[in-house]
Amino acid sequence: MKREIIITADGSSTIHIPEWNEQYHSKHGAIQEAYHVFIKHGLHHLCHSEQFTEQSRSVDLELSILEIGFGTGLNAIITLLEAEKLQTNINYIGVEGYPISSKEITQLNYTSELKTEISTFHKLHEVKWEKKHKISRYFSLTKQKKFFNEIEDENMFDLIYFDAFGARVQPELWTESIFQKMHNALKEKGVLVTYSAKGSVRRAMQSVGFTVEKLPGPPGKREMLRGTKHSANI
Repeated sequence: MKREIIITADGSSTIHIPEWNEQYHSKHGAIQEAYHVFIKHGLHHLCHSEQFTEQSRSVDLELSILEIGFGTGLNAIITLLEAEKLQTNINYIGVEGYPISSKEITQLNYTSELKTEISTFHKLHEVKWEKKHKISRYFSLTKQKKFFNEIEDENMFDLIYFDAFGARVQPELWTESIFQKMHNALKEKGVLVTYSAKGSVRRAMQSVGFTVEKLPGPPGKREMLRGTKHSANI
């Protein structure tokens, strides 16, 4: 399918798919959406939680994050910058079935908008797939080229960024079976955040065991969802 680079409302770029009338990020602001959904209500929420406070006493603490839809690398570069600010080790796994091209990478303006080194952003895309790479002092990345229904991890992640294309164009990515895989992949008290607030998505998450919260959404969206994994006896 044809893909084109567009500029969103906050000045940051994203990739638009005309055939679907769908973007990789919100047209109301790609960077704003990433910070609001995944950093504020995901990473920062987790870092301020009780279990993180207890674990942070250990110098070996490492947070494991799974991103569903590595895409442009926007969520990854922002998380890298936050890891440096928080001085927290993050092991980041980005799953992507259809990696973007080198030409598209050079057309994205995230480094200028985020005031960060272009070489760091390019490194996220240039490192080999299926291997763990140390990108910065606090951030390690493993890119996995596979489809979301192939994920079979169990009790591995503290946080999931669920950033798949919307249910309007890819409803198969927002089903109970996919969210069961997400629930399995999380550790106890692990968290999943997504920009979606559809009732069908909320019900699918709840049906596999998530405790689901509706939260204020990013610009252009009224609400978003956050799910937490709890054991059956809680």
